[in-house]
Amino acid sequence: MKRSLLTLTAAGLIALGLPTFLMAHHSFAAEYDRSKPITLMGTVTKVEWMNPHVYFYIDVKDTDGKTSNWALELGNPAGLYRRGWKKEALKIGGTVTVEGSMSKDGSHRVNASTVVLDGKRLFAGSSGEDPETK
Repeated sequence: MKRSLLTLTAAGLIALGLPTFLMAHHSFAAEYDRSKPITLMGTVTKVEWMNPHVYFYIDVKDTDGKTSNWALELGNPAGLYRRGWKKEALKIGGTVTVEGSMSKDGSHRVNASTVVLDGKRLFAGSSGEDPETK
């Protein structure tokens, strides 16, 4: 009886957490469009260094001088560390140049492929990288 109750409780907790997990992790093709490349230069306003993907945000000025905030998705923290990233590399107020793919819905979200920090070009761990270009 005790074992059945424990199993049922564990299954319930897993079921409650599953929708959150599924929403948090997604495929590149579901959210981004490789045929819509974009390059942005802007000032870092926020950094979220956590699994399953690192996100950071930049303010970008358009040709009319209007500023908009963009969300940029990177790979996972462990993969970024292996590629030479350090958590403190993205500094609030720092200037970055980002190349990536636009979101399918046209919002200000980009899956970054490369980021230039202090003149150093770093691979962003994009899940949308074309293996043919490696």
